[in-house]
Amino acid sequence: MVKGQRRRHQLERYRERRDFSRSTEPTGDIGGTSGNPVFVIQKHDASNLHYDLRLAVDGVLKSWAVPKGPSTDPREKRLAIATEDHPLDYADFEGVIPEGEYGAGTVLIWDRGTYENITETENGPRSMSEALAKGHALVRLCGEKIHGGYALQRIDDDADQWLLIKIDDEAADARRNPVSTEPKSVVSGCNLDEIAAREGE
Repeated sequence: MVKGQRRRHQLERYRERRDFSRSTEPTGDIGGTSGNPVFVIQKHDASNLHYDLRLAVDGVLKSWAVPKGPSTDPREKRLAIATEDHPLDYADFEGVIPEGEYGAGTVLIWDRGTYENITETENGPRSMSEALAKGHALVRLCGEKIHGGYALQRIDDDADQWLLIKIDDEAADARRNPVSTEPKSVVSGCNLDEIAAREGE
């Protein structure tokens, strides 16, 4: 399977769940970009408020819903539920998913930046796709709000249930709580209510 076909196949579940005649979410027709891999954390006020962590891997955004959002405290283990792959251009999506559509609610770009795969084995570095398949990946995030190392660890053999854990490094800070203290978008500077009001104009 060639690269473009593989990406289309990976995004089938994403597209099946959405009516693009109603939702302004990207269709995923745009291919990948070169350079350092990107990450985005989107705050999503759907049926339950949560944060979506997305990492660019092999031409798509691998995605996890993190109910409590990321922590900067290494003692905190945050549940991260794997969801369908999203297209790379979803990293730029901020707006309102219409009522009645999958994931209906307001989305803002809470943080974004680049990341580095720091997963190591006895035999050297492990690729992100292999690390995720094995259920354990280490990344160093370089965002506007979130920095430093994080571990993604699958819980037992459950393919969907993961833990997101801050690595104890120089960016760790048990006193900081950016989910509570920094609620606004790093792109628009708006909060969820302001984005919803803007979209309703």
